[in-house]
Amino acid sequence: MTLMPALRVVPPATEVDLAAAERAAADLLHALGIATDTESLRGTPGRIARAYAELFSTHEFDLTTFPNDERYDELVLARSIPMRAVCEHHLLPFTGVAHVGYLPGERILGLSKLARVVSHFCARPQVQERLTTQVADWLEEQLEPRGVGVVIEAEHTCMTLRGIQARGATTVTSALRGVLREDPRSRQEFFALTGTEARHG
Repeated sequence: MTLMPALRVVPPATEVDLAAAERAAADLLHALGIATDTESLRGTPGRIARAYAELFSTHEFDLTTFPNDERYDELVLARSIPMRAVCEHHLLPFTGVAHVGYLPGERILGLSKLARVVSHFCARPQVQERLTTQVADWLEEQLEPRGVGVVIEAEHTCMTLRGIQARGATTVTSALRGVLREDPRSRQEFFALTGTEARHG
């Protein structure tokens, strides 16, 4: 099997100013009535700045594809990919798993790259609905498969730790493209293999 030229995925060029972020974090804590002059809290603004910088950072990678010499035409699925992102409404994390699959066309993808693509789109303030469609649309555009399916199951701390405090609640979103959207049997197989069939009826 011959390696095809890899697509280099480069994160958007952004400048991180940790010193400014630390000052802003200190201002926020002070505005909320939290003093930072104790030994245990003195370093907290810096820790906040570094934590968010880490949450919003991603690394470039090669999207390695191979010619589908064997003409494999069944579903390729990576289940339960761990994911974490930050809700753009409250800047609180949501965590869970992503199930990503595709029906190959002319090319097949290095399996680890399915997780890389999920991680790539998680590294920015997000909403789960957009995240799901971004992963599906990007794979459809870059891989040109016969079909793409993405399901994300996540717990949002902006809902479980504040507001309604609905502990244990999870949100499920899905995006289907091509055959996985158009053909009922292929769609059912995808949801059955992801273990989310009952939730998608």
